Amino acid sequence: MIDHLDHLVLTTTDEQACIHFYVEVLGMKLESFGEGRKAFRFGNQKINLHVKGREYEPKAHLPVPGALDLCFIASRPLDEIIARLNALRVPIVEGPVRRTGAVHPLRSIYLRDPDLNLIEISERAE
Repeated sequence: MIDHLDHLVLTTTDEQACIHFYVEVLGMKLESFGEGRKAFRFGNQKINLHVKGREYEPKAHLPVPGALDLCFIASRPLDEIIARLNALRVPIVEGPVRRTGAVHPLRSIYLRDPDLNLIEISERAE
Protein backbone atom coordinates (compact mmCIF):
# COMPACT_ATOMS: atom_id res chain seq x y z
CA MET A 1 0.00 0.00 0.00
CA ILE A 2 2.82 2.46 0.84
CA ASP A 3 5.68 2.96 -1.62
CA HIS A 4 8.05 5.53 -0.08
CA LEU A 5 8.39 8.58 2.14
CA ASP A 6 7.81 11.92 0.40
CA HIS A 7 8.57 14.33 3.25
CA LEU A 8 8.56 14.71 6.98
CA VAL A 9 8.18 17.76 9.22
CA LEU A 10 10.86 19.03 11.58
CA THR A 11 9.87 21.50 14.30
CA THR A 12 12.60 23.90 15.42
CA THR A 13 13.03 26.54 18.09
CA ASP A 14 15.69 28.44 16.09
CA GLU A 15 14.93 28.70 12.39
CA GLN A 16 18.27 30.27 11.39
CA ALA A 17 20.39 27.76 13.33
CA CYS A 18 18.34 24.93 11.85
CA ILE A 19 18.73 26.28 8.30
CA HIS A 20 22.48 26.68 8.83
CA PHE A 21 22.84 23.07 10.02
CA TYR A 22 20.81 21.38 7.29
CA VAL A 23 22.10 23.59 4.45
CA GLU A 24 25.68 24.47 5.38
CA VAL A 25 26.62 21.37 7.40
CA LEU A 26 24.58 18.60 5.71
CA GLY A 27 24.47 20.16 2.24
CA MET A 28 20.71 20.09 1.70
CA LYS A 29 19.04 22.72 -0.48
CA LEU A 30 16.75 25.31 1.09
CA GLU A 31 13.45 25.60 -0.75
CA SER A 32 10.64 28.10 -0.24
CA PHE A 33 7.06 27.26 -1.19
CA GLY A 34 3.46 28.19 -0.47
CA GLU A 35 2.93 31.07 1.92
CA GLY A 36 6.55 31.58 2.99
CA ARG A 37 7.05 27.97 4.02
CA LYS A 38 10.54 26.45 3.98
CA ALA A 39 11.89 22.97 3.36
CA PHE A 40 15.21 21.19 2.99
CA ARG A 41 15.44 19.18 -0.23
CA PHE A 42 17.79 16.24 -0.75
CA GLY A 43 17.48 13.52 -3.39
CA ASN A 44 13.78 12.85 -3.99
CA GLN A 45 12.72 13.80 -0.47
CA LYS A 46 12.35 16.88 1.65
CA ILE A 47 12.02 17.98 5.24
CA ASN A 48 9.40 20.68 5.78
CA LEU A 49 10.33 23.17 8.48
CA HIS A 50 7.96 24.40 11.19
CA VAL A 51 8.91 26.88 13.90
CA LYS A 52 7.67 26.01 17.40
CA GLY A 53 4.58 28.10 18.17
CA ARG A 54 4.11 29.01 14.50
CA GLU A 55 3.39 25.57 13.04
CA TYR A 56 1.32 25.18 9.89
CA GLU A 57 -2.00 23.36 10.09
CA PRO A 58 -2.69 20.56 10.16
CA LYS A 59 0.20 19.53 12.39
CA ALA A 60 1.24 16.64 14.59
CA HIS A 61 -0.62 16.31 17.87
CA LEU A 62 2.46 17.32 19.90
CA PRO A 63 5.10 18.91 17.61
CA VAL A 64 8.23 18.99 19.77
CA PRO A 65 11.72 20.15 18.78
CA GLY A 66 14.34 17.50 19.47
CA ALA A 67 12.09 14.44 19.24
CA LEU A 68 13.32 13.12 15.87
CA ASP A 69 15.79 10.31 15.24
CA LEU A 70 16.65 10.42 11.54
CA CYS A 71 18.96 8.29 9.42
CA PHE A 72 20.34 9.69 6.15
CA ILE A 73 22.29 7.69 3.57
CA ALA A 74 25.34 9.67 2.48
CA SER A 75 25.96 10.46 -1.17
CA ARG A 76 29.73 10.13 -0.69
CA PRO A 77 32.06 8.05 1.51
CA LEU A 78 31.44 8.33 5.23
CA ASP A 79 35.11 9.14 5.86
CA GLU A 80 34.67 12.31 3.75
CA ILE A 81 31.61 13.24 5.82
CA ILE A 82 33.58 12.71 9.04
CA ALA A 83 36.42 14.92 7.76
CA ARG A 84 33.93 17.65 6.80
CA LEU A 85 32.22 17.54 10.19
CA ASN A 86 35.60 17.69 11.95
CA ALA A 87 36.63 20.68 9.82
CA LEU A 88 33.36 22.43 10.73
CA ARG A 89 33.86 21.47 14.40
CA VAL A 90 30.55 19.61 14.49
CA PRO A 91 30.82 17.01 17.26
CA ILE A 92 30.19 13.37 16.42
CA VAL A 93 28.26 11.75 19.27
CA GLU A 94 29.06 8.16 18.30
CA GLY A 95 30.71 6.21 15.55
CA PRO A 96 31.56 5.03 13.14
CA VAL A 97 29.59 1.95 14.17
CA ARG A 98 27.82 -0.87 12.32
CA ARG A 99 24.02 -0.73 12.22
CA THR A 100 21.16 -2.49 10.47
CA GLY A 101 19.46 -0.41 7.78
CA ALA A 102 16.18 -0.89 5.96
CA VAL A 103 17.87 -2.60 3.00
CA HIS A 104 21.58 -3.15 3.84
CA PRO A 105 23.97 -3.23 6.78
CA LEU A 106 25.22 0.29 7.51
CA ARG A 107 28.33 2.03 8.78
CA SER A 108 27.05 5.05 10.70
CA ILE A 109 27.95 8.12 12.70
CA TYR A 110 25.64 10.09 14.98
CA LEU A 111 25.42 13.82 15.67
CA ARG A 112 22.86 16.28 16.97
CA ASP A 113 21.20 19.16 15.14
CA PRO A 114 20.62 22.51 16.92
CA ASP A 115 17.34 21.24 18.40
CA LEU A 116 19.10 18.07 19.66
CA ASN A 117 17.40 15.75 17.16
CA LEU A 118 19.56 12.65 16.68
CA ILE A 119 21.01 12.55 13.16
CA GLU A 120 22.52 9.35 11.82
CA ILE A 121 24.59 9.57 8.65
CA SER A 122 25.35 6.22 7.04
CA GLU A 123 26.93 4.40 4.15
CA ARG A 124 26.35 0.85 3.02
CA ALA A 125 28.61 -1.51 4.95
CA GLU A 126 30.33 -4.32 3.08
